[in-house]
Amino acid sequence: MRHTNGSVEVICGSMFSGKTDELIRRLVRATIAKQKVQVFKPAIDVRYAVEKVTSHAGSDYDAIPVQNAADIRKLLESDTTVVGIDEAQFLDAEVASVARELADKGMRVLVAGLDTDFRGEPFGAMPVLMSQAERVDKLHAICMVCGEDASRTQRLVNGKPARYDDPVVIVGAAELYEARCRQHHEVPR
Repeated sequence: MRHTNGSVEVICGSMFSGKTDELIRRLVRATIAKQKVQVFKPAIDVRYAVEKVTSHAGSDYDAIPVQNAADIRKLLESDTTVVGIDEAQFLDAEVASVARELADKGMRVLVAGLDTDFRGEPFGAMPVLMSQAERVDKLHAICMVCGEDASRTQRLVNGKPARYDDPVVIVGAAELYEARCRQHHEVPR
């Protein structure tokens, strides 16, 4: 079943906000609607399974690991109508062009990723994807300090906030990161 109009939908937020769960929910609905779905993820993300997108809550969906956004073009099957891309912040800047091209061809493109890095700064191509999307949903987690809505990802090193000049990309989960609100997010310089 082809879509009459292509679109880009971005699901963003901090870690532990439910981005991948929401992506999987939309992918399952598309599958139920008998749409041809293909899902891609950065090969760097091997936290749970190599060929699946997996949420911290444990839900998963089959996915194809890619080294860069151009691989999506190469691996896309001709009858695909819905494309999912998880952890888009880890892909190169070309992911925004790929998403736009696919939407221009009439595909529904679902993109999930962190909108900001552990510093609280825009992460990878996510700002471009968000600005080009027809729909953007920003999800919130729960602050691990106060219990309020959390919009930030706190990286921890030996239980203390990571310093500003620490590497931006370190793939991990609860052992390295926790959700924080603006007030409790710390990035020492």
